[in-house]
Amino acid sequence: MRYRKLGSSDLEVSEISLGSWLTYSGGVEADATRACTEAAFEAGVNFFDTANVYGQGAAETAWGEILSSRPRDSYILATKVYFPMSDDPADQGLSAAQIAKQIDASLTRLKTDHVDLYQAHRFDPTVPIEETVEAFQKVVQQGKARYLGFSEWTPEQIRAAIDIAGPDLFVSSQPQYSMLWQAPEAEVFGLCAANGISQIVWSPLAQGVLTGKYKPGQPVPEGSRFASADMAVSKDLVYSDATLQAVQRLVPIAEEAGLSLPTLALAWILRRGEVASAITGASRAEQVHANAAASGVELSDDLLSAITEALGDAPVTEPTLAPGAQPGVQHR
Repeated sequence: MRYRKLGSSDLEVSEISLGSWLTYSGGVEADATRACTEAAFEAGVNFFDTANVYGQGAAETAWGEILSSRPRDSYILATKVYFPMSDDPADQGLSAAQIAKQIDASLTRLKTDHVDLYQAHRFDPTVPIEETVEAFQKVVQQGKARYLGFSEWTPEQIRAAIDIAGPDLFVSSQPQYSMLWQAPEAEVFGLCAANGISQIVWSPLAQGVLTGKYKPGQPVPEGSRFASADMAVSKDLVYSDATLQAVQRLVPIAEEAGLSLPTLALAWILRRGEVASAITGASRAEQVHANAAASGVELSDDLLSAITEALGDAPVTEPTLAPGAQPGVQHR
């Protein structure tokens, strides 16, 4: 496993990390969660990404049980705040009160006194950005988080925060990014790089589409992510006949390179220096090891050209608002 510096922080994160979005929030059983987490440590993964909303605290609770048995300095832990945590319409967003409440709740579930990275899961245009920035800074000042990040903010929102607090406010951006979803390359990558902010990307295998297991014109395989109503919530982002056909065109390219399709897809992500880590999901330990094998794989220019040709116009390349994201910025 190779490691990369996370933005302007002193954290060195594994190129492949483990996330818990649809899996450890209830998609897979506790024994599988533990097995995948143990496999991650075996593979050299040191970066674990979760969020309070995953399973309404279930993913944090699961990792709190598992990770708390290990030395706190043996792993880098990230969580997030923004999405609704109950039926109370006020129990969401990035107000000062909500951030203060949710960091404490997350730390309790995670059984730790601090997270290494605390992230705004989306931007909240209903709250003055000054209030949000100050509340996040307070979390750091209190020692409850070492560094701050954001997920799926627009360039306008990123710039607004930097204008208030400077480029050192954030060390990471977490966008969706894969061979099939290249949108952040258009604006976010460059803006963040200029301000010392790394990318830690979600859905690098396009929710499993880039494994090649989904075939055009065929039903989804039994036991796969998209066969589960709980885990198919964002299927429409990446699943279509055009994307499935593009993926099938990648299969011989991967075979000729002597790589599995997931390894090819993850190595393609890591070709970009702006990316510090690719956050992968896994429901079985062997998937963790297979994903980790992509770290250090270099793709030649010829191979990258062949990939671009095979993908054609299937990828999303234009700036695109993420699910749950809203444009605009409010000031005091």
